[in-house]
Amino acid sequence: MNTTLVHQVKQYVAQRAIFIVLILLVIGIAIADPNFLAFSTLRDILQQSSTRAIIALGAAFILVTGGVDLSAGRVVGLTAVVSASMLQIDTYANRFFPDLPQLWVGLPIVIGIVAGLLVGLVNGLIVAKLHVPPFIATLGTMVAVYGLNSIYFDTEPNQSQPIGGLRPDFTTIGSGYIDLGGGYSIPYIVLIAIGVALICWVVFNKTRLGKNMYAIGGNIQAAHVSGIHVARNLIALYAIAGALYGLGGVLEAARTGGATNNYGNMYELDAIAACVVGGVSTAGGIGTVPGVMAGVLIFGVINYGLTFIGVSPYWQLIIKGLIIVAAVAFDIRKYMVKK
Repeated sequence: MNTTLVHQVKQYVAQRAIFIVLILLVIGIAIADPNFLAFSTLRDILQQSSTRAIIALGAAFILVTGGVDLSAGRVVGLTAVVSASMLQIDTYANRFFPDLPQLWVGLPIVIGIVAGLLVGLVNGLIVAKLHVPPFIATLGTMVAVYGLNSIYFDTEPNQSQPIGGLRPDFTTIGSGYIDLGGGYSIPYIVLIAIGVALICWVVFNKTRLGKNMYAIGGNIQAAHVSGIHVARNLIALYAIAGALYGLGGVLEAARTGGATNNYGNMYELDAIAACVVGGVSTAGGIGTVPGVMAGVLIFGVINYGLTFIGVSPYWQLIIKGLIIVAAVAFDIRKYMVKK
């Protein structure tokens, strides 16, 4: 009886480990500084984590198939620059396009998302049709996209100057909020991230594409045999991931009020780390949207919370690294025990 109870407790902890770690982190930081539990702090963490969550959800689509996408960060930079370059105020001295009329704010946003989707489509075609391993395929596009973005960013009259002077109707998307009264508010960007997460949850759990994604990640040969058009599904999944990176880049430009060609640098590693910590298996076939969101929040709490209580950024990197290694080790051990 005791053995059964212990086994049940271990199973419960294994299934909810990520959420337990998140709660313990919050409690630990709150003990060090009770002000950390203020609503404004939670709002700031969620606002800063929103774009990271959208990018991590894109990475999760690829990781569940058993692949990896290294181009995410550079796609974020490309789409941030492209959207920001078309959304500067008329009176800004160093406009990227001096003669460009004021466009409807939604048009550059859509262009940025489509640009990300096209990069994802290229990744999918290279992986699915040319059978290049995802690591190599996306490494190549990562370098190429950064080069393309740098060429665009260096065109006259901008010549590699940071893009600023963004229109208020654009920056409001990233920094604006709904006032709930009594000092409480919800940033628009948080609501967008929640909406994207809900859509991704539906795709993961309620669509044929989602089921095929898990099947491909679980056993690609079995997926072939069962009649799944693997190439077509992979192309669609990489395109969706690219669109999510594009949306993340656009929102990052809106949140920060500017853009450079170095935006998004190393974001792909943060996204992959959040997915792994959130329970997405490195072997493919396993992963959930709530887990990914929890993984993003853990790193959000680490980045914001440890800074909040005065922990050195260098120690923060050490702690993040240990959490990533521990998460992968736990993931491998968990599924070895199951077998």
